Amino acid sequence: MKFTVSSADLLRALSTAGGAVPSKSTLPILESVLFERDGDALQIAATDLEISIVQRVAVSFEQNGTDEKQRIAVPARRLLDTLRALPDLPVTVATDGEFNVELTTDQGRYKMVGYDGGDYPALPALDDAKVVTADAALVKRAIDKTGFAASKDALRPAMMGVLFQIRPDKSTVVATDGHRLVKLMLDGLTAEEPIDVIVPEKALSLAGKAAGDGEATIRVAQGYVGFDFGDTQVIGRLIEEQYPNYEAVIPVENEKRLTVGREAMLAAVRRVALYSSSMTHQIRLALESDALVVSAEDIERASEAKERVLGDYDADPMEIGFNSQYLQEVLANVDGEDTVFEFSSPNRAGVVSPADPADGEELLMLIMPVMLNTYA
Repeated sequence: MKFTVSSADLLRALSTAGGAVPSKSTLPILESVLFERDGDALQIAATDLEISIVQRVAVSFEQNGTDEKQRIAVPARRLLDTLRALPDLPVTVATDGEFNVELTTDQGRYKMVGYDGGDYPALPALDDAKVVTADAALVKRAIDKTGFAASKDALRPAMMGVLFQIRPDKSTVVATDGHRLVKLMLDGLTAEEPIDVIVPEKALSLAGKAAGDGEATIRVAQGYVGFDFGDTQVIGRLIEEQYPNYEAVIPVENEKRLTVGREAMLAAVRRVALYSSSMTHQIRLALESDALVVSAEDIERASEAKERVLGDYDADPMEIGFNSQYLQEVLANVDGEDTVFEFSSPNRAGVVSPADPADGEELLMLIMPVMLNTYA
């Protein structure tokens, strides 16, 4: 196999596929990317046996006496580091029957030894898949708005993924780690048949990075889900677990309502959080009729902070505590100028939503409070 390609184009393609390359593996070949010809394009594939990425890049193939159908696994780290160190210029890549890989530019020559591509693990084949077609920007939005709330606790595998409930009229996308929950309903993501799958957060994160303009195709088959974005395909093994009953934890009678400017509150929480305990990250919200006071203290370091943020609160004064990191992430992912908080009591979850929802969607976030000593 021999081809010429822009070093920048090859680097971009490898950087995308490289998201599935494990840093360390008991199978050394998995630390490589698979090169294979696909018509007039080079197909680059990588897998860690849980997540696979296939990336196509346009190249100019040439004859060099080797089999055009050759599959060769190329060490990913060395190839990426080499391309990053090169300026943007044409690179000729040539392989031989002994699986040697040689890169040639007008400035130098770089040689490494690869592996027989025939030994590379086969990627999942999504045959007889259920297919969902949607705008790529919509799929990316579903990923970006929910993935941050997925759990990292391996003891709760179902919550390490994001639940997709795709229906003929709309979809519901849910993520929770037990401390916060995101529920996003989208009118533009539909399927002819109901689909319920839990997608690992890592696979979704890689799919979100690969999403571009145009159309996206989601395929679900045989325990896997595939996200196709033009020249990029991300395949993840589904989490075969029972997702918790998330509807049961969403409060329905929160009569206390606070409306506040999102940017102003987020900025205040970020500043005040610098003075919170490094162990608990606890901040306190004191709700008043025309404002809320955000405060925090760190007794061990004898530090404290307090800020007043204008807002509209329609109930009796109340104090409630939150983990500042969780609250910042929730506020950062709510759109619009104003954010609505709905509370019932200081020891029950607060519901957060945008004051002006985007067309065709309904976004709800839930954040659990932390107990303040004033509750005793």
